[in-house]
Amino acid sequence: MNSVRSALRDGEVEKDTYGRLTCTECDESVKTRNDPDEVFTVKYCPECGAEWKEL
Repeated sequence: MNSVRSALRDGEVEKDTYGRLTCTECDESVKTRNDPDEVFTVKYCPECGAEWKEL
């Protein structure tokens, strides 16, 4: 699982002017999932299932 920062550099995710993330593969808005046992949050695309962690 890559980080959101590396996904932005690689072009997997785009950020709009309001800071929202969009998956470039399927042009779907990225959702957030929080795990209380982890330090990071998981950003995921509900359409294609790609996941990125945000520290």
